Amino acid sequence: MIYLDNAATTLTKPDCVKQAVSRALDTFGNASRGAHTPALEALRMLMETRLALAALFGLDDPMRVVFTPNATVALNIAIAGIKGHIVTTTVEHNSVLRPIYKREDYTIVPCDSLGRLSIEAISAAIRPDTGAVVLAHASNVTGNAFDIQAIGELCAARGVHFIVDAAQSAGLLPIDIKNISALCFTGHKSLFGPQGTGGLCLGTDYRPDPLYVGGSGHHSFDIKHPQQLPDALEAGTQNAHGIAGLLAGVQYIQSAGLSTIHKRADILGRLFAHSLVDTPGVTLYGDLEAPLRTPIVSLNIEGYDSAQVACLLFERYGIAVRAGAHCAPLMHDVLNLSGSVRFSFSHFNTREETEFTVDAVRTLARR
Repeated sequence: MIYLDNAATTLTKPDCVKQAVSRALDTFGNASRGAHTPALEALRMLMETRLALAALFGLDDPMRVVFTPNATVALNIAIAGIKGHIVTTTVEHNSVLRPIYKREDYTIVPCDSLGRLSIEAISAAIRPDTGAVVLAHASNVTGNAFDIQAIGELCAARGVHFIVDAAQSAGLLPIDIKNISALCFTGHKSLFGPQGTGGLCLGTDYRPDPLYVGGSGHHSFDIKHPQQLPDALEAGTQNAHGIAGLLAGVQYIQSAGLSTIHKRADILGRLFAHSLVDTPGVTLYGDLEAPLRTPIVSLNIEGYDSAQVACLLFERYGIAVRAGAHCAPLMHDVLNLSGSVRFSFSHFNTREETEFTVDAVRTLARR
């Protein structure tokens, strides 16, 4: 099988991730729920993971790294804490859009036909009562990456919070939390961790309220949940077994080098796109010539529904891809599509796999 659905989850994990999860299953107790070795080992691992993530994202205080089950929960926490008007865009995932739709006052800034965003348009949408700008660092449909440094500086200058959805960029693109109020990420994609891991990194200017409260392992006689971070936003038992794998994934990235990991996957994504851009019957989406992209390429083949293409690729060629709207309906509205076929590459993929996939798409397009 050729697995090209890495934007949904990375299937190939480094061996160290599998080993870390296996060891955790054999040795970890419940962190903060005991003074014995198994509980303390789990607690130490959680702190080590906070330190590793803080270093990866440029965060000074590791206690502002909050674990969540995924990016969706992190985004819900971050967005729920915002007062007032919110600015977001048409490139967003439903994990951003649906929490915002629950509110009364928001503005959605449109992208252009290549999925590009204008900083000037975002600036124009900010009002005196705007509480936050919420933006994906990279589109999960087009692979376009956006200048979060410049937008963060804009938000800081205008006095509004900046919430970043880094589900598609964490572990691939450099991220500095400076001028970011809340950085939301998942662990199971380009950070190479297990599913069920993710987090929320909070800048010093923002402190949302918890969505849920409960067991904390300490201060158990207090009526209120602990207020200090990260405990305030981490009620209940943490997924220590999964987080151990996330730590190993982050350490793998630090050892291999973030730029090295991105470069290899980026080369494959660009090879795939450039090989198909002039193929009759194949339409590709996004700004394929942008200097900074994630290794995502979405397309359609004339005469086929996107689901048909995905099924044929897997049944005939053993190529696993994603079809549909990818939980990004507004991006598809901009492109005037009901769905697309998404190919997403990892640095564990190979040139041979990429060229084989190009040939498979060309073969389908000829029929």
